[in-house]
Amino acid sequence: MSVLEEEKRRLLQLLAAQSVEHRRVVLASGRESNFYVDCKRTVLTAEGHWLTGRLLFALAKQLAPQAVGIGGMTMGADPLASAVSLMSHLAQQPLHAFYVRKEPKGHGTNRWIEGLFGAAKGARLAMVEDVVTTGGSTLKAIERVEEAGYVVDAVVAMVDRQEGGKEALEARGYCLGSLFVKSDFQK
Repeated sequence: MSVLEEEKRRLLQLLAAQSVEHRRVVLASGRESNFYVDCKRTVLTAEGHWLTGRLLFALAKQLAPQAVGIGGMTMGADPLASAVSLMSHLAQQPLHAFYVRKEPKGHGTNRWIEGLFGAAKGARLAMVEDVVTTGGSTLKAIERVEEAGYVVDAVVAMVDRQEGGKEALEARGYCLGSLFVKSDFQK
């Protein structure tokens, strides 16, 4: 087993123990589910942050090798983008973190996007998500990024709930790669 495979196995253990709940919840998509994943519970631990950064960085480099930045909709994407950006710096292959606001900043510059300072229009980016259900939040973030003049090469996620998000993104021309899928937690 490779080092990355061992690290992925460990991250799955952490997520299953710390982030997964089997209880009735209403998701951001408005759907009800008995499977809930709060990735922040794992990602915001020191070990989880390190593993997440390493594994999502490897996936982003595979799916979006020309990307110069990685980010997504605040708040779920914030620690993921930061972890990946740190790992990319350590690997001397920088991917700069950025965050897409849900509402424009209400003062000063009224920006939708934080980060990407100095990135030229047309720069290639990777989007990151904690959990993908329908793909709606991801598509909103992509829209903001493309409106700002950037190009989205791929989307990388911690967990794909296998509820149509991958298909919705692919229908719009975006590739989704995820570290885990819902069925990984039901073994």
